[in-house]
Amino acid sequence: MREKQMYAVVDIETTGTDPLTDRIIQFGCVLIKNGEIVSRFATDINPNQAISKQIQGLTGISNTRVQKAPYFEDVALTIYNLLADTIFVAHNIYFDYAFLSHELVRCGAPKLKIPGIDTVELAQVFLPTEKSFRLNDLAESLGLVHDNPHQADSDAQVTAELLLLIERKMYQLPLVTMEKITKLSHKLGMNTHDYISDIYEEMKNDIQPLSDQLKVVDGLVLRKKEVPLFQQQLYGGKNTFPKSKKAKQKRFSETIGYRAEQSKMMNLVYQHFTEDENKDLFIEAATGTGKTLGYLFPLSYLATPENPVVISTVSIVLQNQLLEKDIALANQVCEKKLHATVVKSHRHYLDLQRFKATLNFSNKAKQYVLYQMGVLVWLLETQTGDLDELQLTTLEHPFWYDVIHRGTAFLSEKGALYKEDFLRFLHKNIKQSNVLIVNHAFLSQETLREVPLLPKSSFLIIDEAHHLPDIAGRISSKQFNYFTFKKQVSLLQEKEQLFDKVSTSLKSYPEETRLVRIYDQSLNEVVEEFSDFFFELRQLFSSSQTRRFGEERLVEKELFDGLSIEGEILIQKIESLFSDMLQMQQRIQQIIERNLETFSVNERITFVRLLRFFETVQQVIDCFDIFVNDWQPCWVKEYLENKQGQVTLKVNNLEASILSSTLWYQRYEKILYTGGTLKFGKNKHYLSDKLGLTDVVFKTILDPYDYEDNARLFLPTESINIQESNPHELAQYIASVIREISDQEERPILVLFTSHESLANVYHKLQPDMLNRGREILAQGITGGREKLLKRFFHSKDSILLGADSFWEGVDLPGDALQILIVTRLPFENPKRPFVKARYNYLEDKGIDPFGQEALPKATLRLRQALGRLIRSRQDKGVLIVLDKRLVTAKYGKKMQRALPKNLPIKEIPFSEMLLELKEFLKK
Repeated sequence: MREKQMYAVVDIETTGTDPLTDRIIQFGCVLIKNGEIVSRFATDINPNQAISKQIQGLTGISNTRVQKAPYFEDVALTIYNLLADTIFVAHNIYFDYAFLSHELVRCGAPKLKIPGIDTVELAQVFLPTEKSFRLNDLAESLGLVHDNPHQADSDAQVTAELLLLIERKMYQLPLVTMEKITKLSHKLGMNTHDYISDIYEEMKNDIQPLSDQLKVVDGLVLRKKEVPLFQQQLYGGKNTFPKSKKAKQKRFSETIGYRAEQSKMMNLVYQHFTEDENKDLFIEAATGTGKTLGYLFPLSYLATPENPVVISTVSIVLQNQLLEKDIALANQVCEKKLHATVVKSHRHYLDLQRFKATLNFSNKAKQYVLYQMGVLVWLLETQTGDLDELQLTTLEHPFWYDVIHRGTAFLSEKGALYKEDFLRFLHKNIKQSNVLIVNHAFLSQETLREVPLLPKSSFLIIDEAHHLPDIAGRISSKQFNYFTFKKQVSLLQEKEQLFDKVSTSLKSYPEETRLVRIYDQSLNEVVEEFSDFFFELRQLFSSSQTRRFGEERLVEKELFDGLSIEGEILIQKIESLFSDMLQMQQRIQQIIERNLETFSVNERITFVRLLRFFETVQQVIDCFDIFVNDWQPCWVKEYLENKQGQVTLKVNNLEASILSSTLWYQRYEKILYTGGTLKFGKNKHYLSDKLGLTDVVFKTILDPYDYEDNARLFLPTESINIQESNPHELAQYIASVIREISDQEERPILVLFTSHESLANVYHKLQPDMLNRGREILAQGITGGREKLLKRFFHSKDSILLGADSFWEGVDLPGDALQILIVTRLPFENPKRPFVKARYNYLEDKGIDPFGQEALPKATLRLRQALGRLIRSRQDKGVLIVLDKRLVTAKYGKKMQRALPKNLPIKEIPFSEMLLELKEFLKK
């Protein structure tokens, strides 16, 4: 019986990860019985070897501390006896169990043979929406007190609390869900399945009624969901937009304070959508002006479900922020409420019918089963079925291919889960919403869709509009990796894989079955012809320039015209094969869609895999067609071959951001473009020119910050010449600056780079030194991804974060979380990159100065965005240190300075003086 069972929750700290050479330096154990912690045991252990600086920095356990501790030989039997007759529990049990068992045997004790449970796997199943399953991250997210991370006693305590929390949640789950999880859990490690099974058996003896918020449909327990009907107050309210200060103050009351800049924006937005003749209005409004409420409040008087406002922002994160934070705030002051729905493509949603079918699969891999069990728990919590709620970094796993939505046309209307479908629920919500929230990628993809997913409307708002040109460019670009395609084809053609399964499913349709076989053969021919084509393509480069692996090279018409006759023949063969394959794809797809209801759900899963592959083939065809045939100046074509000989073709459309060429621009009567950085100095047409817009209105909302009191920009006079320095000298200089500033200031420091190579060089120069000083150094792409690093940085007292790319903007670190920002180099694009060079040539051919009208404005706006990381409210205080002397020495430096806030003090002074001023300034 479980009530008699003792659970030993264990954590160990070691000198390294190899049990053959490394040793334990700390052992912690928490004993649990009857759902309560009954005892604790912890001890330091003398490893009889030096503890590295890295492990000391990680654990806080020093060589001095363990000198008087017992050797493992002294406590081995004590630990063995402590664990006897218990169930071993650990967070990532595979390390702790094996390492401890090895040490016990080394010291003469028996090998561990007790059962074990892994809390990582339990968390993945029963806490499916957590961002991270690292113990520290779970503790923080779940509110578990974790005094000393990476110390065995504290880690064991938190793991024990985590186990109890998960266990309580398991008992609260519906029996139907637990039954399915128990059946699937055989694939879990060690004895985790037995633990789940024992709890399930106990639950069967005391069956609890199903919660009112849940229902069982076709064997799945789902959260009930209702479409909130749009409600509008028709009587009792004035329903007129308050234009005057007095009217707004009365409307806002004490809910939000009146802000003159925000009020001005509200009036501009309302006027634009009700009176202006111009279609396009640009409003530059700095962070802190209340920009979002500045457009939401006036639109609340205009938008209806029949004519909704569509808001496009830069990312899914900001979409959710708009819905959960900004709309909620707006509805506290809006007389006419905003009903908002986040709109995403069908690929973001779970297909319940196909998920249910996967539960009948056998011989699944462990990760597949973990995802299945996690989804079963998530279905009790989600009303949207939006897979982004699971916070996964990627959906590139066979399980997600099997269950991601294909669209409502691919559902069985006769199935019991049809009425519960998440995508249908989304469409119902859209019809009851007067605000539809999308991101720029979704908006840009409207041009590529045969049927638009967004309705026509009088109102479109493009927030963070300066991102739109680059995102539109990325969406329109296409690429083809020959090695990946060849490998995918090979896997799908293996025995009992996709094409065999499709043929079996289509056995009632002999003509289509024959087409599948011909299609299969055509794929082999295409792969072979491509191999020969790339051989001919290589000859162009070998004859024109030195062959350099790993470097992108432009393919221009003059070069391509040198292709051999054999190469031209190969193009014709490939195009002919592709033409036949497209016809076969269309025929096979038609027979599947016409007879969808006759196929089982399992067969539909097979067909979804096939149709996904058809889409891949279509993308290859589109890319190849443009690469060999379309020589309009707007197309930039790149050829990349790595050291393994793997070839990638890329095509990029330089006119993708021209709005008149998109299908969605004409569908909106009036458009508002807003953001914090839309103009370059006095040039208000920088962004509108990039978007191909001419007849626009541009308004600026005055920056509300007092930069003279709140900020400083320092340039050390000793800065080295960046353009003439080699990578080693540059890294040495940047590292020395960071080191001296960090010696003086025990505050978080953000360091921005324009090159990942430079970032890595500086990290490797700083890391050993900072480790010795006990100062955490975080580096993008080395110690973690963006979100993980930002989270750790925000909660640290004195971390140093080295970031590139996305860290220049969209980073919200208010107050003391960020007061020192170092820019290592002015953020110009590398003009030697083939794509950048091609874009500059394209602009030059159009009579546009590529440096003055593209490179300089883009770099300046990025520098302004960096400054925006420091000052995000009237209370923020911060120092921007620029290590690139071109800001004061280059001819264009003055232009860049003038584009920064007028009252921002810019000081070029010796480094020693800068340190003194920095200290004094931040002290105030």
